[in-house]
Amino acid sequence: MVIKMVCMILGGGVGSRLKPLTEERSKPAVPIAGKYRLIDIPISNCLNSGVRRMFVLTQFNSASLNQHIKNTYNFDAFSHGFVDILAAEQTPSGSNWYQGTADAVRQCMRHLYNHDYDLILILSGDQLYQMDLEEFARYHMEQKADVTIATLPVTDRDAPAFGIMKVDNAGYISTFIEKPAPELLPDWQSEVSQEHRDAGRLYMASMGIYIFSKNIIKKLFAENEGSMDFGKEIIPAAINGGLSVASYSYDGYWEDIGSIRSFYEANIALTDDIPAFNLFDNKGMIYTRPRMLAPSKIKGTTLDHALLAEGCIISAKSIERSVIGIRSRIGDGSTVKNIVSFGSEYFETLEDFTQEDIIPMGVGKNCHIERAILDKNCRIGDDVVIKGHPDLEDTETDQYRIIDGIIVVKKGIIIPSGSRIGHA
Repeated sequence: MVIKMVCMILGGGVGSRLKPLTEERSKPAVPIAGKYRLIDIPISNCLNSGVRRMFVLTQFNSASLNQHIKNTYNFDAFSHGFVDILAAEQTPSGSNWYQGTADAVRQCMRHLYNHDYDLILILSGDQLYQMDLEEFARYHMEQKADVTIATLPVTDRDAPAFGIMKVDNAGYISTFIEKPAPELLPDWQSEVSQEHRDAGRLYMASMGIYIFSKNIIKKLFAENEGSMDFGKEIIPAAINGGLSVASYSYDGYWEDIGSIRSFYEANIALTDDIPAFNLFDNKGMIYTRPRMLAPSKIKGTTLDHALLAEGCIISAKSIERSVIGIRSRIGDGSTVKNIVSFGSEYFETLEDFTQEDIIPMGVGKNCHIERAILDKNCRIGDDVVIKGHPDLEDTETDQYRIIDGIIVVKKGIIIPSGSRIGHA
């Protein structure tokens, strides 16, 4: 059975909950795991599943995302594959920016006229997961569904943050509610496996991943012209309109990178002995831009549960449970623990390091940095203490932001030697 499917990857909105990481870049362009960007995750899932035709819908702060895609995903002339960027644009039929997930796809449907396809796969550009999307599409076809939604069993603690659906024994969705109040949850339990029932995962949550049959999505858009969002409007309209809406139950790791805390915890979790998200997989590879960087150089450093990207120069005292990004520099005697470093965009020269009035990029000597995120090109002087802690109040300055006890040092910021930030 040949599956003719195109994919649309949603570039996301303003990303206010991820600020300051999204002050100069869109959510899908945020670095993750030391060397990747979030957009690499859905694109890699597509490539690993045989999906070769992808459109990325962009709008806010999209320059770095566009550049990354252009420099990374180039197909040969005979593959018929592509990753094309569809930026919000003014046209004779509309002058508005994308108003929501459904509106973004609706505005871009005209770009599919010259493509032969039966299914449209819709993915988010800011989620961390590994899924066989070909299996997802085959399930949609076997169910003879009009719409299929990837769903995840969740507990009553997590359910109010999601769109929750009731799924019958045959795998079809009968009703849907967006972010139900806790007191409503008893009425929204679904048929789940005994293993999930024992774990209290009784509620089927939408992952924001959809497959629509070609004619069905056109029909839904035509009948719901004012609808802007898939989860809040289009999906309920499909269910209430009597369409066949199936649930594809996914049981693997999945994280919606919607906040500083979720982003930080997802990165730190990659340093586990056996992380739930597997970067070391022959089949589920994560692709990104080949940078031709030198190997990392380490001198006298104790490493414990650390991920180090390429091009780093490390002479720290210790690095513990941290993700160290490309071209990072950490000086003599420094200790870093539970941090996520984005690294640098370029190497500085030896002349840069010898100028007394300039703090080099990276972390200086005898620093202590803990529970923090360091954006790209930070310049942190010697004897600096940056220590996050859950007891810290949310704060924002020109140099950093504290949220959920995590200190986020902004891109390109200079932290003078001897500075103290955060918990004493």
